[in-house]
Amino acid sequence: MEENTEQRIDLTLFSEKIQELKDRIASVIVGQEQTVDLVLTAILANGHILIEGVPGVAKTLLARLTARLVDADFSRIQFTPDLMPSDVLGTTVFNMKNNDFDFHRGPIFADIVLVDEINRAPAKTQAALFEVMEERQITIDGMTYRMGDLYTILATQNPVEQEGTYKLPEAQLDRFLMKITMSYPSLDEEVNILERHHTNTSLVKLDNVVPAITREELLALRALMGQVFVDRTLLQYIAMIVQQTRTSKAVYLGASPRASVAMLQSSKAYALLQGRDFVTPEDIKFVAPFVLQHRLILTAEAEMEGYSPVKVTQRLIDRVEVPK
Repeated sequence: MEENTEQRIDLTLFSEKIQELKDRIASVIVGQEQTVDLVLTAILANGHILIEGVPGVAKTLLARLTARLVDADFSRIQFTPDLMPSDVLGTTVFNMKNNDFDFHRGPIFADIVLVDEINRAPAKTQAALFEVMEERQITIDGMTYRMGDLYTILATQNPVEQEGTYKLPEAQLDRFLMKITMSYPSLDEEVNILERHHTNTSLVKLDNVVPAITREELLALRALMGQVFVDRTLLQYIAMIVQQTRTSKAVYLGASPRASVAMLQSSKAYALLQGRDFVTPEDIKFVAPFVLQHRLILTAEAEMEGYSPVKVTQRLIDRVEVPK
């Protein structure tokens, strides 16, 4: 019984920290509450995030701001068509002083890495992220270099139909815990944005944002994930949703077991964000579309009928009976 009380105290401190993070994000970015919730959920669940949206909807700003609010090493890589893998990972250089080779670390070495416009770089540079995203390490010239415990990639991409973009391969998309689509602001939100810019008084500059949480605190919060209770019926619920993606006529390629694990981790993290130490079916329903949408390949017929992965995912979730 004592353990339970202790955990509750942890969760109150936790809730305060999360609220502080959300308030500071809201002081810079108007609206996008759901997106902010999802980004925090993914970071807590120890997963990488892909943020998609048309230019100008504050994708990069949100990623930079989130990284700034965590007092950790931050690095930003702007992907371009001429970017080489060595520009990302680093290079081995001969040091004439000691007659040996030194490894010069690339920008991929940081706690939180913002990869801007990930679909602007060619396949070989995108592939350079493969090992580092899954294994949290890179191997160059036979030497292995490990990343830190917090290691998270926040990647932004423009919609694929845009000029000069390369579609990310399925295998790499699968390595992102979530894909979040940032939409246009509502009319009221847009007016709010214009008011902030017009008066200039309520505009908070990124440089003035003070970190709200340390690297150690974030890792301690992550450790709480192990104490979140998930009923067996909910594990079955997750498995049944993923099974639906494999049997649906609208889906050419369904989700893998990695998607099931991602859904479990995300729902546990989201439950914690809500101040709870147990998962509900609603948590699973909330995170499922964002965990699944980038892992499904629709059939040509479904695409021609105007279905999107999100729509299909939503339908498949609704088909599964919610456990009581």
